[in-house]
Amino acid sequence: MKLIHLYPREMNIYGDTGNVVVLARRLKWRGLPVEIAAVSVGDPLPHDADILLGGGGQDAAQGEIGADFAGRGAELRAMADDGLVMLTICGTYQMLGHEFITHEGRRIPGVGVLDIVTTGQAERLIGNNYVDTDDAGRLVGYENHSGLTDLGPGVRPLGSTQLGRGNNGRDQTEGAVRDNVIGTYLHGPVLAKSPQFADDLLRRALSRRGRDTDLEPLDDSLAEQAARVAAGRPR
Repeated sequence: MKLIHLYPREMNIYGDTGNVVVLARRLKWRGLPVEIAAVSVGDPLPHDADILLGGGGQDAAQGEIGADFAGRGAELRAMADDGLVMLTICGTYQMLGHEFITHEGRRIPGVGVLDIVTTGQAERLIGNNYVDTDDAGRLVGYENHSGLTDLGPGVRPLGSTQLGRGNNGRDQTEGAVRDNVIGTYLHGPVLAKSPQFADDLLRRALSRRGRDTDLEPLDDSLAEQAARVAAGRPR
């Protein structure tokens, strides 16, 4: 299985590179070969990949990659239409939307893969968070963002969370899903404490290739214990 790690240097805040490590390790533990393609500013996007992963970054980092990301818009939309599995965190999640409206009112266009719009504000949503999903159970991570994201009819929420958290703090939604494209504000890295979610991504990728989606069970007791502890920590 081939994984694309998008902007590994610029977009790796709060350990989001760990999502790449988790998927690669879970494949190797099952004896499945894996290749990781790091794609930085100016690098070509592989078109034979199975999963694309992008992390979050500080505002300066997002500005550094903004033009490069926008220039990939047509490719990313085509990949999404073709069913490529994508897990995008925080800043990358926001840039997959239609636009980001800064706190000062400046409009920054996104690439339109996800039907979302994000608006900046002065106050940040910060702290441990958990999200209950229909597909992969409870996801556990950490959020830290000032952008508030509203979902359009072209996406569904990844899951539900508590008031004052998640996409915008108002509607108790977290993340967005369109086909195999998933965006979320959960750092942590989220897959380290959400093993069912990690395997859900792998099954999506295997199904897209027409391969057997039965995965050998792993001992996830340590990850599940970490998730329980993290979910119980105060914000």
